[in-house]
Amino acid sequence: MGDPRKQRRNYSRPKHPWKSERIIEENDLSKKYGLKNKAEVWRAKTELKSFRQQARSLLGLNEEDEEVKKETKQLLDKLNNLGIMKSNSLEDVLALTVEDILERRLQTLVHRKGLAYTPKQSRQLIVHGHIKVGGSKINVPKYQVSKVEEETIETLKQITGAKSG
Repeated sequence: MGDPRKQRRNYSRPKHPWKSERIIEENDLSKKYGLKNKAEVWRAKTELKSFRQQARSLLGLNEEDEEVKKETKQLLDKLNNLGIMKSNSLEDVLALTVEDILERRLQTLVHRKGLAYTPKQSRQLIVHGHIKVGGSKINVPKYQVSKVEEETIETLKQITGAKSG
């Protein structure tokens, strides 16, 4: 199993390292969302892959079974609470994209809310500890913000030069 004190990789790397289409796509996502490295894109892809895999397995089972209904409800509730998905059907889980996952990151929401001019600046504000979510200081840019927490994003102190909003 391994030592529980050692961190493990929580993403899967691409099967082929030098595919130009994939590299271009990842570069575009990195620029658009201000990501630090490709591992953040891979992490989002792995998370999406697990959601889709769970949805596919639930679609293949008998929908009348109580356990299947329970797991389906849990998956859809989780995705709705995170704000990743708005509808209540497993088919829509299969239509999700990596951008849907990246849109719910704290870094992206700070930028979209107007607390920073660029995604890179929003990352810097978060890492330096200038952002609060729900009254708690969060310094992790990849933090997945739920719909409830989204309204509580604020700066600790007024940043000069940044838009207020």
